[in-house]
Amino acid sequence: MRTEEKLGQLLIERGWHIAAAESTTGGLMSHLIVSVPGASKYYLGGTVTYTRNTKIHVLGVPAEVLDGPGSVSEEGAIAMAEGVKERTRANITIAETGIAGPIPGRSSKPLGSAYIALCTPDGNRCEHHEFEGEREEVMRRIAEKGLQMAVDYLEGTK
Repeated sequence: MRTEEKLGQLLIERGWHIAAAESTTGGLMSHLIVSVPGASKYYLGGTVTYTRNTKIHVLGVPAEVLDGPGSVSEEGAIAMAEGVKERTRANITIAETGIAGPIPGRSSKPLGSAYIALCTPDGNRCEHHEFEGEREEVMRRIAEKGLQMAVDYLEGTK
C-alpha cells in the first residue's frame, strides 16, 4: 500500500482531517494525497506559499521568524503548519520548507535541506533532512517524507 493510501485509511479510521502547507514541493504533497480516491473525506486542502509575502499574508507566518531563523528552518516549518491548522481547523497538518536547488549559494543551508513539520493534537514536531538528488527528486523525497511522518504519527510509532 502506498504511503498516501495508508494515510487516508488512518485518517478515515479516526474521522480526522488533514491539510498541508507547502513551499519547496509546490503542491506535490497535496497531489499525492488527492491521488487517492475518496480523499475528499479527509483532505481539507492545502496552500503553496513559495515566497516570503505569501508565507506572511496567507499563513500568518511572523516576519520575525522569516527575518531570524528564516523560512527554511524548524521555526519556519512549524509556523507554516500552525498557520494552515488555524485556517483550516484540520486535526493534523503538514508543512514543509526547503531548498531543492540547483542554484547553490542562495542560502547558507545546503541544497536538499528541508524542514518538515506536523501540527497535531499532541503538539508540534519537526524534522530536518538533507536529501540528495536532482531538483524533482528532492521535491518528491520531501513530499513522501512528510506523508510518512503523518502516517508514523497516526500509527503511534513516532
